[in-house]
Amino acid sequence: MSMPASTDPQPPGLHIADTHDLIRVQGARENNLKDVSVEIPKRRLTVFTGVSGSGKSSLVFATIAAESQRMINETYSAFVQGFMPSLSRPDVDLLEGLTTAIIVDQERMGSNPRSTVGTATDAHAMLRILFSRLGSPHIGPPTAFSFNVPTRKASGVMSTEKAGRVEKSVVHDVVYLGGMCPRCEGMGSVSDFDLTALYDDSKSLAGGALTIPGYSMDGWYGRIFSGSGFFDMDKPISKFTKKQLHDLLYKEPTKIKVEGINLTYEGLIPKIQKSMLSKDPESMQPHIRAFVDRAITFARCPECDGTRLSKEARSARIKGKNIAEVCTMQITDLAHWVRDLDEPSVAPLVGGLQHLLDSFAEIGLGYLSLDRPAGTLSGGEAQRTKMIRHLGSSLTDVTYVFDEPTIGLHPHDIERMNRLLLQLRDKGNTVLVVEHKPETIAIADHVIDLGPAAGSAGGEVVFEGTVAGLRGSATITGRHLDDRAALKASVRSSSRNLAVRGASTNNLRNVDVDIPLGVLCVLTGVAGSGKSSLINGSVAGRDGVVIIDQGAIRGSRRSNPATYSGLLEPIRKAFAKANGVKPALFSSNSEGACPGCNGAGVIYTDLGVMATMESTCEECEGKRFQASVLEFTLGGRNIAQVLAMPVSEAVEFFSAGDAKTPAAHKVLDRLSDVGLGYLSLGQPLTTLSGGERQRLKLATQMAEKGDVYILDEPTTGLHLADVENLLGLLDRLVDSGKSVIVIEHHQAVMAHADWIIDLGPGAGHDGGRVVFEGPPAELVAARSTLTGEHLAAYVGV
Repeated sequence: MSMPASTDPQPPGLHIADTHDLIRVQGARENNLKDVSVEIPKRRLTVFTGVSGSGKSSLVFATIAAESQRMINETYSAFVQGFMPSLSRPDVDLLEGLTTAIIVDQERMGSNPRSTVGTATDAHAMLRILFSRLGSPHIGPPTAFSFNVPTRKASGVMSTEKAGRVEKSVVHDVVYLGGMCPRCEGMGSVSDFDLTALYDDSKSLAGGALTIPGYSMDGWYGRIFSGSGFFDMDKPISKFTKKQLHDLLYKEPTKIKVEGINLTYEGLIPKIQKSMLSKDPESMQPHIRAFVDRAITFARCPECDGTRLSKEARSARIKGKNIAEVCTMQITDLAHWVRDLDEPSVAPLVGGLQHLLDSFAEIGLGYLSLDRPAGTLSGGEAQRTKMIRHLGSSLTDVTYVFDEPTIGLHPHDIERMNRLLLQLRDKGNTVLVVEHKPETIAIADHVIDLGPAAGSAGGEVVFEGTVAGLRGSATITGRHLDDRAALKASVRSSSRNLAVRGASTNNLRNVDVDIPLGVLCVLTGVAGSGKSSLINGSVAGRDGVVIIDQGAIRGSRRSNPATYSGLLEPIRKAFAKANGVKPALFSSNSEGACPGCNGAGVIYTDLGVMATMESTCEECEGKRFQASVLEFTLGGRNIAQVLAMPVSEAVEFFSAGDAKTPAAHKVLDRLSDVGLGYLSLGQPLTTLSGGERQRLKLATQMAEKGDVYILDEPTTGLHLADVENLLGLLDRLVDSGKSVIVIEHHQAVMAHADWIIDLGPGAGHDGGRVVFEGPPAELVAARSTLTGEHLAAYVGV
């Protein structure tokens, strides 16, 4: 039977397969989206704009990219899916024309201390092969140069299966060579324990001698210690024999039986090394981080001098350099070194490595070195490092999704980033970018603007079309697209300063600089010029200095702006006082929690290999509190109604009448000042956008007692319209007598500064010097630096 001819209308000569040129979204309702329907052109660069919290990430990440990933995961067998994260279908009516989505987000690269820039990008793997082939003397295979592989020796009977028969041979001391330094186990540093911070030797174990977080004698640790039989639980540790002290601190894992249960006893120090020291300090909970800082000192490993590699791995050289020396080189220098290698036997490998290193330089990361721990990269650096993997990829016709790729980039570097985004598009890919910077919005083929405002007042498409069309539209983005902050007519003068002398952290070259106090001082320069090194190495830690950085807010779905900012404490006390009951009743994580959902507001049902189901708790109807607690009111509202209020409404509610609570009003004022008036007090932290989280952090840390506030790129995630509000906030801080130092690339903040300190002239070893210090008008007039040129172009001088 013949197939009927297609009736789809199509231009003559166009294949029907080429008509599928759109990604169609119909009825998207994730987070605050209100039945959004859009058509996104494929193989084009589409930029999503709108104020922070308008629904950009909900549409791009939580709907389009999430469904693409979910559908790809479903192609795997049920067995494999059991090991993968279960993804639920986004709340959307229809998605058509999806392609494979590759997400390049701002998440910091893993917190594994063994991960470096080299291991994260395969550059180290290529170098290991290179040294195993060309290194002199030849020491072994590529694993012999890996600091994550230990050297192993084996003796005994070796069995080899061949054609259905087993051949056995006796071997003596066979060596499987790895490159790990045996002293520090490939970590580069050795830890030394201050035993007085682990226990109080005047007390017994039963009397609470251990001062390690979580090591309470009331729980399993108490049972294990007493059941092991190694110690007298009531004897002070100072009276322990040498063997008992050794067993307490260093004993290797030993099987024991406690109350009929098989358990393992292990000494305190190996236990701490496994449970705490194997993690990146940045990812630890604050109380554990404080314990580690107090109890353990880290020193460079004396055996490998911090290179992580064994003596054998460091003995092999190519052109006079070993693999450790090559990895410490700045990537731009390493690229020159590789370019000079003329070895036909490994030409394809050298070519691949050359391309990878050139990609680092091209993307503005040439100042890094391959031995830089991945956990120390900023969000912007991590995003660009991930991008490198995709630049040389053979994949085409995929959807690349970027989350503000210009974060942490100087205007000079944004031009390079734009070229890379266009390169990806020109290979035949669909590129979706969530962005606020006008320089990147300008290169879009198609723009989708969400709004009109943030939170519940957003979630609608307010414009679709070209950049020219956006510029002429009446949307917030359209109106502010050509905003340019002018240089201030007069700047504040400073009578005192914060002196920095001989700063040499990282790439700084013995820098002497006086940072003026009592004014708005902006620290600028290309990425990698030494701005953060100057602050972290020479200013942080001084009395009265409060640093508000870009570190992620840690919080579960039970955390919200009220709990994070400390606002809930005075609210609970006000409710308790008004009703004559305990404050704990007004916490959904404590006594007042709904017993049905334990205060979560939703019930999670695990369906095995299928996605976990989330349903509103029927008992409390999502309010998270017991019914009896909701009968108590303050100013006519119960606790659930208060937590549902947006900040702007709560400011009025707690300012007067029966609900007047000055302590709560103070916190709410700060939340309002940073532009979070639309957020509801009880909104889970996990639903906040990146810009919202940083401003919440800013509002919270503004309460800390300090005279000098240091802000690290506070415009991150801010819409053009919100930058004006931020400048107003910075002015208010300075006018209240504080000193404000801002690390920033945004020209509007530079133009608004009283004093600019520009570092450079380049990145890495091409930077590390102060190339200008003075008022912005002088920087613009001189145009002597990259920053000066871009600032002059921005203010139209």
